[in-house]
Amino acid sequence: MNHKKPDPAGILQTIRHRPGDVMKPGYLQLWNEEEQARIDRDIAANRMADASFTPGDIPEGAEVQVEQTSHEFVFGAHIFNFDQLGDDGYNALYKDLYGTLFNSATIPFYWKTFEPTEGNPRFQAGYRDSAEFWNTIKDPKSQPHWRRPPTDPLVDFCEKKSIRMHGHTLVWNNARWHVPEWVYEIIPDEFRRGAEAPANPNFTPRIALFESMTPARLDSLLPGYACRIHALMARRILEIGLRYQGRLHSWDIVNESATDFAKGALVPGDNICISPTGLLPGDYAYRALKIADAIFPKKVLLNINDYNLGDDYVRQIADLKARGCKIDIMGAQMHLFNPQDCLDIADGKSSVQSPSGVRATMGRLAEAGVPIHLSEVTLTSPGEGERAQLIQAILARNLYRLWFSLEPLMGITWWNVVDDCGAPGEPSVSGLFTRDMRPKASYYALNDLIHNEWKTRLVVRAGKNGRVEFRGFRGNYRLSWSDSRGGARSVSIQLGNPQP
Repeated sequence: MNHKKPDPAGILQTIRHRPGDVMKPGYLQLWNEEEQARIDRDIAANRMADASFTPGDIPEGAEVQVEQTSHEFVFGAHIFNFDQLGDDGYNALYKDLYGTLFNSATIPFYWKTFEPTEGNPRFQAGYRDSAEFWNTIKDPKSQPHWRRPPTDPLVDFCEKKSIRMHGHTLVWNNARWHVPEWVYEIIPDEFRRGAEAPANPNFTPRIALFESMTPARLDSLLPGYACRIHALMARRILEIGLRYQGRLHSWDIVNESATDFAKGALVPGDNICISPTGLLPGDYAYRALKIADAIFPKKVLLNINDYNLGDDYVRQIADLKARGCKIDIMGAQMHLFNPQDCLDIADGKSSVQSPSGVRATMGRLAEAGVPIHLSEVTLTSPGEGERAQLIQAILARNLYRLWFSLEPLMGITWWNVVDDCGAPGEPSVSGLFTRDMRPKASYYALNDLIHNEWKTRLVVRAGKNGRVEFRGFRGNYRLSWSDSRGGARSVSIQLGNPQP
């Protein structure tokens, strides 16, 4: 890769005004001037509001500086690599992004690494979680707690910087990535591994052996298992919920359950859910949401999250709400993990994530009647060269603009911020920064949108009785002026209903 100092102005000039230098005609035709004009109109309609305030002591006709200080809309990222980048300078640059580019951080609560041994959750940090430890590790991916920092330091850090926090995730029926091995110890070994399978800390139980059984039959075959898994799931939600109460603003209570629902595996009254990915309690999505609703303060937003964005997801939410579940936000994942997919889009060979396709998907999800959080976004650079980085940046700019324009969306969360910091199988070049924390073109594209195009800064003249009127993006503002004696005055106001 070229290591010369980047030219942000030149990069933005290409991204904004000369995308044809990078993208092929087929792509440009989908994102044409008419489409861009529609996006602009929808942004103005759905993300801006008219302000009218009389803060007091403003002389009629006085100049008033209007400065937006924060957004209502959520622009987030996960914070999984906290203190793990192997260099104090890299760590400092990473942390600086939260509260500047990102106003929200997704905090990891994956059960397998949060509670690797029963009864010992990793709330607090030890030496192995310190920057000093990670600075000595040559192969961080070999460590089981890579991308899984303890949670108390993250919550403290975000609170000090007034960053919105989102917990991910409390319940996920996935034995490979979420449910610890010790949860399955009650299952006889021949069902867990099979005689031919060696011991493997990342094993997946041989659930295929159970898939032809009814939950009642499996319940009789594994006496005591249903009681144990119900108790463990409830204890986990209670322990985490009671510790943090309202400190985190929202939680993914349930992750990736729509496929189990679609297959008929989430049945009220069943003791066990038999799924290809794990063995959680029967009807676990309903039960988890009910427990969480009883524990968290009412101001905390309870989310459900999924990659399955079909009609089944909408039907599942309707079913859960009809049974009295509190669902405040639905999460929708969008991962383009394969670099070739992004290259095909840029070359006009694929219409994946086209404007019409995005609108159709989000319109379908909006039928659930709850705000949508685009909760996990992956856009991959198809390589490490200049064009590859610009492709990622142009894809990001156009998609963020489109997503921001859609009324049902309340936020967008980028997933892997730094290259080569994803989970196994995720692309190594999907970050906004290189592994040594050099900003990529995609960083400049998003920073330009969030802090330039979508941030209101203007000067207006006070009207009769010192009334200040303007139109701006929803969020928090500071109004500054000189009073009748020439003294500097300012006041903070809120336009719209900023996220908690």
